[in-house]
Amino acid sequence: MTPPEIRIEDLRTLEEALHRPEIRRSREALEDLLADRFGEFGASGTIYRRDVMIGLLLQEDDSADNDELHSDDYALTQISADAALLTYRTWRRQADGSERHVLRSSIWKHDGRRWQMLFHQGTPTRL
Repeated sequence: MTPPEIRIEDLRTLEEALHRPEIRRSREALEDLLADRFGEFGASGTIYRRDVMIGLLLQEDDSADNDELHSDDYALTQISADAALLTYRTWRRQADGSERHVLRSSIWKHDGRRWQMLFHQGTPTRL
């Protein structure tokens, strides 16, 4: 099988899908987007595995984050014929008026049928 073309537009669309509440509240969508061996290094230093992350996202209450998550500065680095590193930054206005800025990185892997996120890390930053 020929490896898929790695396009930033495709991976950005998948990444941004994970920002949307309707995807974050859908077990089926999350299981489709997160690889079986998914892991995340949280800003707190906690390591999250796929089953725990899916459970947390399904329970998420978005009342505290009622403003849109903004993202930009996307960059794509091909790791192999079927894997890529996507980096970008996000920001959101908090309830107290402050802004939370985060540098993000995700490794996406093609499993022969679809792209899935294998790893994610978000690192808070001042700007």
